[in-house]
Amino acid sequence: MTVSRIKVHGDAPYDVVIGTGVLGELPGLLGSGVRTVAVIHPASLPEIARPVCGAIEAAGYEVVPLPVPDAERAKTVEVAAQLWSAFGRYGITRSDAVVGVGGGATTDLAGFAAATWLRGVKVVQVPTTLLGMVDAAVGGKTGINTPEGKNLVGSFHPPAGVLCDLATLVSVPRDDYVGGLAEIIKGGFIADPAILALIEDDPAGARLPEGRHTRELIERKIQIKADVVGADLREGGLREILNYGHTLAHAIERVEEYRMRHGEAVAIGMVYAAELSRLDGRIGADVVDRTRSILTSVGLPVSYRRDAWPELRDHMRLDKKSRGAKLRFVVLDDLAKVSPLEDPPEALLEAAYEEVAR
Repeated sequence: MTVSRIKVHGDAPYDVVIGTGVLGELPGLLGSGVRTVAVIHPASLPEIARPVCGAIEAAGYEVVPLPVPDAERAKTVEVAAQLWSAFGRYGITRSDAVVGVGGGATTDLAGFAAATWLRGVKVVQVPTTLLGMVDAAVGGKTGINTPEGKNLVGSFHPPAGVLCDLATLVSVPRDDYVGGLAEIIKGGFIADPAILALIEDDPAGARLPEGRHTRELIERKIQIKADVVGADLREGGLREILNYGHTLAHAIERVEEYRMRHGEAVAIGMVYAAELSRLDGRIGADVVDRTRSILTSVGLPVSYRRDAWPELRDHMRLDKKSRGAKLRFVVLDDLAKVSPLEDPPEALLEAAYEEVAR
């Protein structure tokens, strides 16, 4: 068993542990002094939570399993309030810990619940999906949704550690796994073009947990996230590059009422951001074509319906990158070179979307 450790630096450094069959590493991430561990997991996946709880109990901790709804249905203030009440009933103190087990929505919720209980208790994330491993669980951004938008309520609360057991990816539904590839591909365009070459070398293998380049793709994307959030936890500058493709993506998720996979929305959002970059004179058509080609090769969508534009435009006004009334996008100046595009003219926004709806 080969174990990799990627360090996330900053005020509160922690490790992302990566390997197959690595649950035995979990007690070491929890550390000493912890008595009770609340394990938050999707109610529909007890078979995923069971071995995690077993590893924690075997190390001498008291375990409190707390099932929550699946996916984005978990990320509500009502579910968060239920967790706070459970923390109170089971006597979770500042010296105890929370473990989030599941996809990105579950780790977002677990992190938020831990950040807000007693003004912050220790959290360890155990992502079990590709999206969770390469993006959501790493970085300390936690949050829940409101009727007005996604992740508008949240906090920055770095975990004490992240455990990525690659064995769990075998049971992830194929469409969910492919959705997670969008975040990896995003990393290739904004920071590490070697990712793009690996996918182009074996697009069919990229769709599989057992693919030739799977582990390298995962580790490269986690390293990007670690480097960025270690330098800029609170999204004051550099971290904004991670939002490439997300402005339109979050609007699409709202229109779809979160029935579309996050990665699918991000894939469409990346095409839109690339078209914005091209139409603004920053990149050539070759980069846009490569974006479409790579996304299509792994089975991700690259277009969205034309009649949705007015509603999408309205939702984008509440994007977290906006400053006052000015909308901000992350765009490409070249491969691995990004910059903000602030307050673009409406004609540019519409022209780029016309390309997406084509």
